[in-house]
Amino acid sequence: MSLSFRAAVLAAALICSPVFAADMPSHVGRYESTPEDIAAINKVVQDFQAALKSKDIKLLSSLMLNSNILWASPADPKGIAKVRETIDVNFDGMSPMGYPGFAEFIQTEKQVVEERFYNVRITQDRHVAFVLFDFDFRIGDKVINHGLEAWQMLKGAEGKWKIVSVYWSSKGKPN
Repeated sequence: MSLSFRAAVLAAALICSPVFAADMPSHVGRYESTPEDIAAINKVVQDFQAALKSKDIKLLSSLMLNSNILWASPADPKGIAKVRETIDVNFDGMSPMGYPGFAEFIQTEKQVVEERFYNVRITQDRHVAFVLFDFDFRIGDKVINHGLEAWQMLKGAEGKWKIVSVYWSSKGKPN
């Protein structure tokens, strides 16, 4: 290694080290969470899955804060470029369908729709929670998509947990 390369690495380490070496304050990572809230959040997760399988759109809707929540699987850069080249020069990778389009799809799909969740992780801090999991999405007996999904949740004034955003990666059919 050249001397200038070593000097650059040392300089970078010295500049960045305060960021990485700083002691965390005692309040970092201390979340206020209760077993009752975690159970209620898990119930929302279970109800979501049940609503899809049974095509119970009213139950599904009751789990959302409102119909205008963020509901998106952003396209990857190649997909965005392709749409911009062929259809819409302003495409940003987000579908305008949102939750209402998803609910309509669930209601009108002839086959059973199921989303299976794996490695569900819940982080709750008072009235805010995050649910993160791996998923596969099935129509009939075929997996048509899989990836990582994240929900943001809010405990409203009436004390019920509601989904305020759903954001997921789309990898298509597994290999």
